Amino acid sequence: MNDAADPRPLYARAAEQIAALIGTVGADRLTGPTPCAEYDVRRLLSHMVGGTRRIALIGEGGDGLALSPYADEVPDDGWSAAYAEAAERVRRAWAEDARLDAVVRVPWGDAPGRAALSGYVMEAVTHAWDLSESLGRPLELDPGLAEFVLAVARRVLPEGQRADGEHFGPAVPVPEEADAYGQLAAWLGRRPLVTA
Repeated sequence: MNDAADPRPLYARAAEQIAALIGTVGADRLTGPTPCAEYDVRRLLSHMVGGTRRIALIGEGGDGLALSPYADEVPDDGWSAAYAEAAERVRRAWAEDARLDAVVRVPWGDAPGRAALSGYVMEAVTHAWDLSESLGRPLELDPGLAEFVLAVARRVLPEGQRADGEHFGPAVPVPEEADAYGQLAAWLGRRPLVTA
């Protein structure tokens, strides 16, 4: 799989995975830590919903950069509904094949729609791992998604060529037994919160 293919089925799988994870979040977990040091679970959820709204707006032909990557107005009992609404909006916005070839504006520059949506697959899968870690790994994650994203991440975020202030830190050592998600997290500079 690569981002030259149609990323919509991958995005749909990633969205289903996120929706299932969000469904496991209890109110008592919202202030818990995440692998993203600057986020607690509530802030991570806000970013996941906000980022999903952003790629929906991009798919609709709007300027995603004009939209906050956070959804701070969502009440604590509204995360599942807010995410489901945003994910459905993404599905509708990217339904037309022509959107994949249209040049769109994303935070990292102008890109064909398929590359932009592939970038958001990477974000969705990475944040699914972050949320899963934060919640103690309540569900089994889709390994095919992590394999796709790991290949993309190795290509677009090569070690030693990440800019200062990058959203991803330097790669960290990977345990020999690490699955695709463990390898992806390590490549992006994340450390697990859960030990096997």
